[in-house]
Formats: sequence, structure tokens, C-alpha cells
Amino acid sequence: MSPEAQPAAGIADDAWLGAPVLDGGHRVDESARRAESPRPPVASRAQRVEVGFGLAGHVLGIVAVLALSFLAEVVVLGNIQHDRDQIRLAGEFRGELAKGTAPVGPRDDNLTLLAPGSPVAIVEIPKLKLREAVVEGTSSGTLMSGPGHRRDTPLPGQAGTSVIAGRRTTYGGPFGAIDQLRAGDVIMVTTGQGKSSFRVSGLRHSGDPLPPALTAGQGRLTLVTSAGPVFAPSDLLRVDAALTSAAQPRPVQLPAGSLSAAEEPMAGDSSALLGVFEWSLLALAAAVATAWIRGNAGPGLAWLIGLPVLGPVCLRTFDVIATLFPNLL
Repeated sequence: MSPEAQPAAGIADDAWLGAPVLDGGHRVDESARRAESPRPPVASRAQRVEVGFGLAGHVLGIVAVLALSFLAEVVVLGNIQHDRDQIRLAGEFRGELAKGTAPVGPRDDNLTLLAPGSPVAIVEIPKLKLREAVVEGTSSGTLMSGPGHRRDTPLPGQAGTSVIAGRRTTYGGPFGAIDQLRAGDVIMVTTGQGKSSFRVSGLRHSGDPLPPALTAGQGRLTLVTSAGPVFAPSDLLRVDAALTSAAQPRPVQLPAGSLSAAEEPMAGDSSALLGVFEWSLLALAAAVATAWIRGNAGPGLAWLIGLPVLGPVCLRTFDVIATLFPNLL
């Protein structure tokens, strides 16, 4: 090796060993060189606060969109769902009337309890231009399809007090105008035993005096919905109507206290929590898949493939979530 090459080799050895290297004939401390090199800028506190506010704004924006979408589902699209269910229920009930198989009590001919959501009557209120198929049961999910018959009371037209509950605002809000009824107004109900007539005797809220006790052979119909602020009701409204036609025979009724907690007035259905979890996971998976398609194939294909899947899944998720809310909203 020539003498001229030796310094270069020495420099290389020093560099590998981490010793100061020569720069123009002078040894330079590497730590000093690193200290003199420009450092990446550090975000100021104001910039960090701005980023934090921006993130919070995005989160609030997403929450607002979800809340508005949920409101649109239960008020606007819920009306469409209610109308669709009413057409199906009315047709099903008319068919049962024609065949003579419409239910007349809480059990069918095989002594099996009627399934929740089964049509049991048609209620008509001429003053309100209301005609609704009545289903069996009063849970939140059941009342999405229409007014529900309280299962531990007789059917309308039979001796005793029959109770029908209905939503005031969401999913068609079939009982949203019953506060306009006055004493003397007529209500008609068709069941498997024929058509019965009722005459409104009065309206009452919680704490008002109860109507007089019924005597043998008398019948009464009580319509129930929520009262107070629309989405934060604080009371119940009841419309009592006396049976003016002949009382129909009454089969054996369910014993008092046989209802579940979800069927009581203003109750939500906590049994839907598992369904909420499952549908929320499915909606999240659909959203992630749509985002992946958008990133790899563009927004056009993402909307084309993702929207037909993501839309129905989100709507169903909102429906399941709605069952957790009070049944008379």
C-alpha cells in the first residue's frame, strides 16, 4: 500500500470506529456536526391545539351526521316502513277474517300464544281519518309496525277494558292526533268476532281520576300514547271509550303480571342490545370495505358496490337501536 493511501485508510478506520474524522485537514467532532445540522421543525403549541380542534370537529361532524341519519330513519323512512307493514298486516288480517281464523284471544286454536306482531284487529277513528291494523304486543319493536294490543287485556269488543298502545311521532306516529278526540267521538274496531263500536268518554293524563269501574257485561277501550315534549315525553295520554255495541264472549285471558318489562308503557327493549352490537359490527365492516374499495378502485366503484350494501345495513342498525328507546315515542 502506498503512503498516500494510508491516510485515507486511516480516515475510513476512524469513521467506522466512531472517532472524529478529518475535514480539510482538521479533525471534526461528529457530535458537533450533528448539532450544526438542521433539525426538523417542532410543532408549536398553537399548531397542536389547532390539530386537536380539527380532530374534535371531525368527530362532532360524524356524530351529527349519524344523529341526523338516525332521526331521518325513525321519522321519515320509519313512516315508509310503517306504511309498508300496514299494507301487509291489513291484507293478512282480511285473509284470516275471510277464512274465519282471525284470533279472538291471546292464544290461537292450538292454545299457543299469538306471536308478537300478529294482526288481531283493525281500528278506525273517522274524526282523525285513521285506519290502522292492530298487532299483538306492545314492545318497542312491535309498535314500529302499528298500534299494539296489550296482551293481558281482552280484545276490543269483549267485556272488560281493552288497551291499545301506539306511537305518537316515530314510525308513522299513528296515535299522534288522539289528543284531538273529544267526548262523543266514535271509534270502531273489527276483530275476529265482528265490528264493535265505542264512544269516547274522556281524555286523561297520569294522576287524573280513573274512569268508573265496569259492571258485568260492559266493555271499554283505552288508547294510550306518550305526552309532553316530542322526543323527551314525560307523561302518558289515555283516551277512554265506552263500548256501545253488544259485548262479545271473552276467552281465558293471560294472568296479570304476565307481560315482560319491555311491554310496559314507555319501556325500551333491552334484549336488543346483542342485536345492536352485531349490526353495528356489520355496519362498521361494510364501511371499512367501502373505504378500501374507494382507495383502490376509486369513488365511483365504491359507491356502486358499497352503497347497496352499506345503506340497508345502516338502516337496519338504526332500527335495532330504535328498539332501545321508549315504545310510545
